[in-house]
Amino acid sequence: MTRFRATLRLVVAASVVVTLAACTSPAPTAAPVVASATPTPTPVITPSGDGVLRVGAIFPTSGTFSFLAAAQAAGVATAVKEINALGGVNGQPVEVVAADSGEASATTLETSFATLVSKEVDVVVGPSSSALAQRTISLAIDAKIPVISPAATFSTLTDVFDDGYFYRTIPAYDQQGYALAEALAGGETRQRIAFVYIADAQGSALHDTFVTALADYDRELVADEVFTASTTSFDAIVAKLKAAKPDVVVVGANYDSAKASNAAIAALVAGGYGAAHLWLTSLNTGDYSQAFPNGTLSGVRGVIEGAQPSAEFIAALKTADASLSSYRYAMEAYDATMLAALAALVAKDDDSEAVAGSLYDVSKGGVKCLSFAECLEVLKTNNDIDYDGVSGPVNFTPDGDIEPGYWGFYTYDGENKFVFNSGSIVG
Repeated sequence: MTRFRATLRLVVAASVVVTLAACTSPAPTAAPVVASATPTPTPVITPSGDGVLRVGAIFPTSGTFSFLAAAQAAGVATAVKEINALGGVNGQPVEVVAADSGEASATTLETSFATLVSKEVDVVVGPSSSALAQRTISLAIDAKIPVISPAATFSTLTDVFDDGYFYRTIPAYDQQGYALAEALAGGETRQRIAFVYIADAQGSALHDTFVTALADYDRELVADEVFTASTTSFDAIVAKLKAAKPDVVVVGANYDSAKASNAAIAALVAGGYGAAHLWLTSLNTGDYSQAFPNGTLSGVRGVIEGAQPSAEFIAALKTADASLSSYRYAMEAYDATMLAALAALVAKDDDSEAVAGSLYDVSKGGVKCLSFAECLEVLKTNNDIDYDGVSGPVNFTPDGDIEPGYWGFYTYDGENKFVFNSGSIVG
């Protein structure tokens, strides 16, 4: 469900009102009267920020998901280095203030966000967790500071009221339904498709989007089966699949149902739905090298949100952190930082509310520019830009999501590890 979102705008309007009045007819010999109008002066907007754009980077440097922090921090640092090399924002270097988001079981997020507010950050990039992102929204509204998450994918975030202060540069989980439909139903071969999933908030959202996307190709699911995190036997589901005779089975599960998800995958492979007949979704496309014997998932396909970094971009990231070996969400963090800087440039103000009010506009609808340098050139003559980043088009919707999104397609090797195959921008 799409809801109305009141996006902040800075609107300057000027009007000239001309009044014509005639009281009496002039005498024939009267000299013509020439009226001179005083032009209305153009209003001057005084920036309300302190002149320095400060980016708060709030990633999980402690806790279960701390392995995700380094790449995103490097993405922010790489963007800031590039921005500052080109003169910064409104003539001043951009500054980064880092903080730990911790994990959902603690209150580190709230403490760290308060610290960022006290240090007068103008925009926050992060957090990585969808659960923490939802908790951040109320903090952002209270502080009037925009938050841009590079990694929070849960579809439920779309419907949380955020007053225009929450954005994300990663596509929502359910949008992969479009990517799956394109990959499975968009070709010349009319494959019969089944969906086996956990019907929680994420699974149900994906199911609905997938069904809608398949309808665009005049297709529908031949089997639609639900399991739970406590399901241990999949015999009944496999029997129903055999009766429906799908060519491909898609499995939708989540991080909290790993045991049931593994059992479902094993049962489907044993039932004849392995290799190219099985597709995994973004919350269960992972490394199964320790979970199954070698070769179990060979040829199985998977889909994950986010683009693959180029060699050039990886080299740039490594100048920020030479120890990086994983680059997940780095491009999305880089683009979030770029969008914040461009929003401050267009608003001619680093104030947090000004940045929030310009984020939507710099992401779409104007003259396309593919880098900070290109955007600076466009801004010399045109204040309406459309930044397309390293992670994809990054076009914000009124809800703060991005559409379309970039989705990567993966194939499992003989060691049950997923390997990037190709990608597509859909949605």
